[in-house]
Amino acid sequence: MAEDKSARAEGFVDGTIHVDVKDYYGKKLKNTADLQTNACVSPAQPIPAFIRQALKKVHPEVTARYYGCGLVVPECLDGCRILDLGSGSGRDVYMLSQLVGEKGHVTGIDMTEDQLDVARTYVDYHMKEFGYKKPNVSFVRGYIEALTEVGLEKSSFDIIISNCVVNLSPDKKRVLAEAYSVLKDGGELYFSDVYSSGRLTEEIKNHKVLWGECIGGALWWKDLLRLAEEVGFSPPRLVTANDVTVDNKELQSILGDFKFASATYRLFKAPKGNTKPRQVMYNGGIPGAEDSFHFDCHYTFKVDEAVEVDGEVATILTHSRFKQDFTFQPPGGPSEPCGGKPNKAAIVDPFELIPQLEKQGAGSATGGCCSTKSATCCK
Repeated sequence: MAEDKSARAEGFVDGTIHVDVKDYYGKKLKNTADLQTNACVSPAQPIPAFIRQALKKVHPEVTARYYGCGLVVPECLDGCRILDLGSGSGRDVYMLSQLVGEKGHVTGIDMTEDQLDVARTYVDYHMKEFGYKKPNVSFVRGYIEALTEVGLEKSSFDIIISNCVVNLSPDKKRVLAEAYSVLKDGGELYFSDVYSSGRLTEEIKNHKVLWGECIGGALWWKDLLRLAEEVGFSPPRLVTANDVTVDNKELQSILGDFKFASATYRLFKAPKGNTKPRQVMYNGGIPGAEDSFHFDCHYTFKVDEAVEVDGEVATILTHSRFKQDFTFQPPGGPSEPCGGKPNKAAIVDPFELIPQLEKQGAGSATGGCCSTKSATCCK
């Protein structure tokens, strides 16, 4: 991929938005009760038992200072190297620390010193709580637009997660480009964020409270598709989506007819050019998902059932940590329409997906991965 000078991390400095965000999350917000919208509050759907157990071991102060719009837990984490963009007080880092195990590692990066102070205070507490001999977490102060500038190595992470943070950046293409750079080949950016139904007005984008509440910086969902392609990622796979509501009448009057949703996407660093569909069969190799594996809003794979997938998904599965969990066959044999949706291009708009999920009762607090546990997938 040709170098994109706009995505380079050299000489990155604070901008006005960064200063405002650090002030909002470091000083104005003291706990989740101070939030004025539900954009940065996890959905109220059931949380899987193994994740509940992991969250129970996270120190209460860390949890109280956490502001996220979903529970971002992808599959196959044991032994993985994970990077959490905008890790804040460290709740997700400490939760994932338990799922990657002592042989894995979780790095959190955040630009807000007050949040990092909370996270770093409890490193020893959590390692003792988890029974680890040495820390498998680290916290770095820096910007999600400048990952390599703070010493994070290129092609060094299996998975990158982010929870309601990318919208806080004024340069989202640079965030995606930096994430692409530090991911290993076959690696995944699995993240939950807030999206808008259209490109927002300057009045909305310049409103400090709306920006701090993850609304003013929300990306039009179609622009995510464009930016991901420009950076080099495979087309984003929509996993799940939830409504975002704004109860404050003053803020709602500024927003007008714009709608907002928190949505979880998968972006893979996978080869391009393979557009042929293939038949795949899920082997049931992911602990906690022995019977079925929910990949995205189109594909839920049932064990030992042949399913024809589009070329993009076939490429992702054959080049990612999921490869060992599937048997691959040439197209043309008998197969079943996965999830009853033979047209895989039908649902791409998160705002169209939301009512379907509500009708089915299929929302997921973990971004569609509510039946998974860690499996040894990272080598």
